[in-house]
Amino acid sequence: MSLRVYNTLTKQKELFEPVRPGKVGIYLCGPTVYKSPHIGHMVGPIIFDAIKRYLMYKGYEVTWVVNITDVDDKLINAANKAGVTMKEMAERHTDEYHQCLTAFGIDTIDRFPKASEHMVEIIEITQKLIERGFAYAADGNVWFDVTKDNDYGKLSNRRLEDQEAGNRALEGSGKRNPADFALWKSAKPGEPAWDSPWGKGRPGWHIECSAMSMKYLGPTFDMHGGGMDLMFPHHENELAQSECCTGQTFARFWMHNGLTKVRTKAASGEWKTDDIHETTGNAASVRALDLLEKYGAELLRYLLLSTQYRRPIEFTDDALTAAKKGLSVFARLFERIERMGKPVAPNLPDVESVAATLMESEHGHFVRDVLNLKIKFLEMMDDDFNTAGAIAVLHELAGEVNSFIERYELEKTRAEELLTAAAAATVTLRKLGGLLNLFRGGTNGATKKKDDSLTDQLMQLMIQFRADARKSKNFALADGIRDGLAKIGVTLEDRSDGTVWRKD
Repeated sequence: MSLRVYNTLTKQKELFEPVRPGKVGIYLCGPTVYKSPHIGHMVGPIIFDAIKRYLMYKGYEVTWVVNITDVDDKLINAANKAGVTMKEMAERHTDEYHQCLTAFGIDTIDRFPKASEHMVEIIEITQKLIERGFAYAADGNVWFDVTKDNDYGKLSNRRLEDQEAGNRALEGSGKRNPADFALWKSAKPGEPAWDSPWGKGRPGWHIECSAMSMKYLGPTFDMHGGGMDLMFPHHENELAQSECCTGQTFARFWMHNGLTKVRTKAASGEWKTDDIHETTGNAASVRALDLLEKYGAELLRYLLLSTQYRRPIEFTDDALTAAKKGLSVFARLFERIERMGKPVAPNLPDVESVAATLMESEHGHFVRDVLNLKIKFLEMMDDDFNTAGAIAVLHELAGEVNSFIERYELEKTRAEELLTAAAAATVTLRKLGGLLNLFRGGTNGATKKKDDSLTDQLMQLMIQFRADARKSKNFALADGIRDGLAKIGVTLEDRSDGTVWRKD
């Protein structure tokens, strides 16, 4: 199967062919660490974590770089307001960012370069741009001359005369054109500064990413990602200065994820929708660490991946409820298989392992259906990393396994050959989910193992009380036990082989 990826630069899906055979280089714009990370900062890492895992599954050697912007006007202003140094402010929020990544299980990032540690590379690129006539120095500042780049605006499709409105607060003197942007900024009194051929100063925002990406991935690499809000001016300027410096294509594929839309209730009682930008964030309710504590990483990851990455992500109570319901389908299936004595850890035999034995039997249709769904999952991922479609296939697969269990009444008969097939199909489901970094928790990825725990013993006692109440026809008490548990997030589910509980 051939992988096709949507390229923002060409506005179409293209066959993916890496710059270097067998190797893929990915650069994702990371946070400007002047405040705590919000949920928008996690969207890109969650998406590209799934992308890297899938590319590795397809046999590629992948290098993924996520930068830390620790030199920036907003960071300086925030540090001054808080009465701390820029470095102290940056380190505090960088630590929070890493805490969030760890909590989400994002452990596939290879490098976290910091802008403050790449001044040599930044100055070298700036000097080359001056030498090649694309930049000019004025009063301690260095500006990129957008009129010298005939391709300027090709990413965002903006005309040169429209560019000024999108520029990030640029201050300084000597600009030749309103849309020219800063490569190097002369230092103001009391601000952090580094030595340069143009005097003490600090880099502009865009040049930092050019220096870090090219140092670790080369002048031309495969994928450059970020939020839609970064397309202009950041990515447009980054592309222009990089290609003017090297004379080569900068990134082969530009990939932009949709904004996160958070629906909140105002004091007036009216609902409003906010776009949560990766660069700024504008809702305190979406602080990533708070959301992780409230909802857990698995649910948030599932929610974010349930939308195709280029589309806006709706972060609402209804969306969370739907995601919770969807994720519970897999939790219940994993528990169901385990209760029948079959573990479903991802390192166990999957359906392909039992295919040779069962394919020619009367149950071969089940194996073929599961294998076809696996192919469908991979086709979804090959279609521009369609994680939403891939998750929908996982639900189809879960439904197929549950139907198989019910058709042959496996919870009663415990037929070994059929149980083996059902467990192997479920392992296949877990492995496919693992490509999206789902089902990380215990065996089921959503609930903790309860065997022999005090909590489980207490719950079994409650289940017995409810069963006794039903036997004595005290349905009010039985319903009261069930409803009371539901209020504290515990669901009882009556099955043919007994009642089970789970924490929602």
